[in-house]
Amino acid sequence: MDDGSGRTALDRRQLLQLGLGAAGGLTLAGLGAPEAFAAKPLGTWPAGTKGKSVFVGVTTPLTGAYSADGKDHELGYELAFAEINAGGKNAHAWGLKGKGVLGKHVRYGIADSELKPNVGVQAQTQFIQREKAIMITGCVSSATAVALEELAQREHVLNMVGASGANETTGKDCQRYGFRSQPSAYMACKALGPIVGKHYGRNKKVAYLVPDYNYGHSVHQAFAEFTKPYGWTEASKQVVPLSASDYSSALLNIANSDADIFVNIEFAAAAVNSTKQAEQFGVLKKMKLVVPNISSFQARDLGAKLMEGVYGTLDWWWILEDKFPLSKNFVTAFEAKNHYRPSWGAHIGYLQTYVWALAVERAGTFYPPAVIKALEASKAKPFETTLGKVWYRAEDHQMVRPVPVVLGKAPGAMKNKDDYFDLVDLVPGEDVINPPGLMGCKLGPAV
Repeated sequence: MDDGSGRTALDRRQLLQLGLGAAGGLTLAGLGAPEAFAAKPLGTWPAGTKGKSVFVGVTTPLTGAYSADGKDHELGYELAFAEINAGGKNAHAWGLKGKGVLGKHVRYGIADSELKPNVGVQAQTQFIQREKAIMITGCVSSATAVALEELAQREHVLNMVGASGANETTGKDCQRYGFRSQPSAYMACKALGPIVGKHYGRNKKVAYLVPDYNYGHSVHQAFAEFTKPYGWTEASKQVVPLSASDYSSALLNIANSDADIFVNIEFAAAAVNSTKQAEQFGVLKKMKLVVPNISSFQARDLGAKLMEGVYGTLDWWWILEDKFPLSKNFVTAFEAKNHYRPSWGAHIGYLQTYVWALAVERAGTFYPPAVIKALEASKAKPFETTLGKVWYRAEDHQMVRPVPVVLGKAPGAMKNKDDYFDLVDLVPGEDVINPPGLMGCKLGPAV
């Protein structure tokens, strides 16, 4: 439903933008064309591909504790859609041809998920029903990611998962219609564990601050597993409600735990607040801080002084522009448009949008099972991306990609206002991904 302003109205949702424009027609010839499949209507196909455009639904938390990460996420999507629709040099560098995807202009809607799975599902349901969304994407919460995967499976609409680190996303809660690019907790901690184990030495006692949802518990379990070979043991595990604001009781217990290492698993604003309170309780004077999954703006909001010497992982960081040409293009275009270097939330939106577009063009159709097959077959023909060559594992739809391990810089070592981290290692995805079946993934049917 159009409210006359060029935006799609959603019940109880704040819809922030609807991309509009003209495009050429869709060519259905070639491998993967509906004629080749003799396909019957499925999900929003072919209704969502009629005319000169297709629609993509995006949800991200634009209010609440994860809103800064959500806004960055949004800007990454917007840049990808703009580049793909324009068909300029950046889109061509990814391997896309012409303007749009298969000649179709990509319209999109962005709705605030409020960090609530049910709100995200309601928004995407309306995108599917009203706009015939041919793909849905976006989240900065594993709980929301899992809920949207379930929706995508029911509706037979492809879901390119946004930010989600819990093992369950491509583990026991995996779906045939869902594909995740971010490293799982298992991957991140398997990359990080040996590095901190060797740096800090054996037989360390660890205190954990764990947000009480699947992401928090996944990271805690994985970090403990991959530091156990170094004799690291648990001195304290403090589980706190999601988006808690007062950590006094938990941090008092941690401060009194006699631990050597403080592992803060909190995320976004909660990570910032809990770290500041940890400093006030004297935790950071007693213990070394490790952050298995560093939030998009954690270093900026805490300051380099608090992040100095902190080990952690990131989905992506802008310094990878020195390694990958497509990262350089991304950073340059994003900074020109938004006046700051993108963080990894923006990167996920940008990467997932481009990979979806490439998969559609490989399939030669928007027909969901054909696009799924193109993604599942990417090991034989990896996608060239901002992370180099990557592919999705057919068994669970986890992207096999490198994991950046970083170390916080001293304030005096920073070369610019965004230069918070040194890259310690870029661990190959093949070295850290879990064995197939370990996380209990059983993909559902495509039709």
